[in-house]
Amino acid sequence: MKKILAFIITITLSFILLLGVMDLPTFGDFENPANNLVYEYYIENSVRDTGATNIVTGIILDYRAFDTFVESSVLFTAAVVVIILLKEK
Repeated sequence: MKKILAFIITITLSFILLLGVMDLPTFGDFENPANNLVYEYYIENSVRDTGATNIVTGIILDYRAFDTFVESSVLFTAAVVVIILLKEK
């Protein structure tokens, strides 16, 4: 019974994820919103908005700081779990 339930949940989640992927814009299409709006704003305003002299540093540490913090937290948690699992008892 557990295997059937796991199979049904897996198929359902896969279907939901595939529906989400179908709504994504075509990869590499120049008319995608990300290719038209974001980079122009970052290039024109990052030095003024962030005060950083390097555009990449300004984007990572100011515009995307919360996202970068969450990614760092996930990596730290994964490293701790691996250490715990590999630790000899």
